[in-house]
This record gives sequence, structure tokens and C-alpha cells, in this order.
Amino acid sequence: MTTELSPRAERFFLLTLAGIQFSHVLDFVIMMPLGPILMTALAIGTDEFGLLVASYSFSAAASGILAATFVDRFERKRVLLISFALFGLATLACGLAPGYSTLLLARGMAGVFGGIMGSLIHTMIADAIPFSRRARASGIVSSAFSISTIAGVPLSLWLANHFGWRAPFMLIAALSVAFIVIGLRFLPELRQHLGEEKRAHLLSATFSVLGEANHRRALLFSALVIFSGFTVIPYITVYAVNNVGIPLVEVPIIYLVGGSATFISARLIGHWADKYGKVEVYRRVAWLALAPVLLVTHVGALPLWGWLICSTSFFVLISGRMIPAMAVIASSAQPRLRGTFMSLNGTVQSLAMGLATTLAGFLISLDDSGRLVGYPLVGYVAVAANLVAIWFVARIVMHGRNT
Repeated sequence: MTTELSPRAERFFLLTLAGIQFSHVLDFVIMMPLGPILMTALAIGTDEFGLLVASYSFSAAASGILAATFVDRFERKRVLLISFALFGLATLACGLAPGYSTLLLARGMAGVFGGIMGSLIHTMIADAIPFSRRARASGIVSSAFSISTIAGVPLSLWLANHFGWRAPFMLIAALSVAFIVIGLRFLPELRQHLGEEKRAHLLSATFSVLGEANHRRALLFSALVIFSGFTVIPYITVYAVNNVGIPLVEVPIIYLVGGSATFISARLIGHWADKYGKVEVYRRVAWLALAPVLLVTHVGALPLWGWLICSTSFFVLISGRMIPAMAVIASSAQPRLRGTFMSLNGTVQSLAMGLATTLAGFLISLDDSGRLVGYPLVGYVAVAANLVAIWFVARIVMHGRNT
């Protein structure tokens, strides 16, 4: 049973969640376009940079396992805002890190709290928004990714170019403070899940989630969707600069155009998923996504406009899959176990991100001229995982309109 919100309260609820999502999504995605700057400033190689990206994901996976033991025992708003505050402190530590090792540690701490937040946001959507509008609500919150690429990434790169690589992390820490204040005002308390019978031990909810076959199928589907994107995503900027020939100063344009397109497409895809069916829309978008995955991993030198066609279609369709996919995943959970399930889902997704980034790092290398070698093979791996996910999604049972 969902919490009843007025249309105005629901709007502010979703916009506040989108703002919180924006902060921690920007913290994660900014690492990839910052790659060339960080590698120069810290004198690190591609392997060490890949570890910086993966450390966030692996820490988020570990925190998801921990969160699964307690998240359904507390009121949702309180857990989210406490995690957000700790995330802001960890991001501030990233900006203050004196070197690579301390930055790596701070990135891991940011991942711990970012992982809890990511799963909890989708749990709160499922708790508060009726099934018939859930994909549209996920689309509104997912637009935070688009805004982070439209405004957050270009602004962060501008700050990094003018004030150093630390400046973007300081910006995100300041945003965290602002959205905590907004969250205190506009997020409703969600405690209907607390009426369930107390469980015998901390892991009982986890065992209950994993004991249901439908939950396990949804978690596997979630891993496939994430894996198929994150084999390609972490290295796309390096490939654009080193292989396609896009100047570093034009990288913000790529994110500005791609983010603008996904801002529009996210809402449309969410609407279509509610109208025509989550599974059907997921499959159609995922099939279309195969083409840009192959394009961005295979093309050679291109002018900026040519690369924008490839990269923008990639951003729109790869991120677009996630809107109906997350509606399917969240709706597969038993309502009384949804917080635990979504925490475990966050763990599975983070592990998939880390494993995909690490695997891609083994498959690619830089030749003597600085060009990325092996990226086409990464594209084939992504396509294979995407095809398995398209086939597998029909095996997931969604709980209906009363969840």
C-alpha cells in the first residue's frame, strides 16, 4: 500500500528526490570527464584511474549489503538525510585530499553513502507513488542524470580548468547542504513498512528477499542492465579525445548536448512505459540502444557533429533503458521487504559497475601513440549482456496496482 500524497506534495517530493539524486549522480559521473585532468595532476596511469572509478562502486556494493540489515527498520526520510549528510562530508574529503591514496579512500567513503542513497531513493518512489504512475515518477527523478550532464558536468569541468580538480567536489559538498535543508522541508515521513512483525535477526530480511525466486531474477536482470552500460561508459571520454580526435575543451559540449536530449527523452520514456507497459518499452529502447553502443566503440576520427550524433544517441538510449527497468525492478519486490530488496539491488548494481569497469580495463590499453586499443571488444561484451537482459526481463513478475 502506498502513502497518499496530494498532487502538490507529490510534485515537491519527486523534485526533492531529483535534487538529491543530482548531487550523488554528479559526484559519480564527474570522475569520468575529469579523467584526463586527474591523470595529469596526480601523475597516475589508466589502471590507477580505473581504480578511482571502481572504488566508489565496490564501496557502494558493500554498503548495500550493510544497509539491507537495517534499512527496513527505520523511517525512510531519516535514513536518507543522514546518509546524505555523511555523503556530503565524504565528498568534501575528496576535495581536500592531498594525494592519490587519500582521494582513493575518500572516493570509497563517498561510495558507501552514495550506494545507500541510490537504493533508498527508488524505495521511496515505490513506497509513495502508485504503480500506474511509477515509471513516470522514476523518469522525473532520473532526469537528475540529464541535468547533471547539462549543467553539472560542464560547470564542474569549467571549475576544474580554472581552479583545479578539487573545485567540483567542493561544489557538490555545498549542494548537499542545500538539498538537506530542502529535504527536511519537503520530504514526507514514510513509515508504513514499520508496521510489519519484527524480525528475529538482522539478516532475516535479507534471507527473505533472496529466498524468493522472483527477487533473484530481478536482481540478475538489474546486474545485466548495469553491466551492459558500464563496460563502455567509464572510458568513453578517453576514447573520444584519444581516438575520435575531440579536443578536451570541447568535451563539455558532448555532455551538454547529450544531457539536454536525455532530459527530454527521460520524461517521454517514463510516460510511454506507464501507458504501453514497462517490459515492452524497456525491450524496445534496449534494442535501439545496440546501435549506438557499437558506434561509440568502433568509430574512428570524426568531426564534433558526427561524434555528437553517436554519443547523444548513446546517452539517450542507454540511460533511457533504466527508466522502465527500474520500474520493473522496484515493482518486483514484496512491499514489506522493498527497502531491503532495493538495498540489495544497489549492491548488485554497484558490483556490476565495478566488475564492468574492471573487465573493460583489462580488455583495453593505450598504444604508444596514446590511442585506446580494444574498445571494440568492450562494445561486443556490452551488446551480449544487453541481449541477455532483453530476453530475461519477461521472467520477472511485477506486483500490481496496490503496491
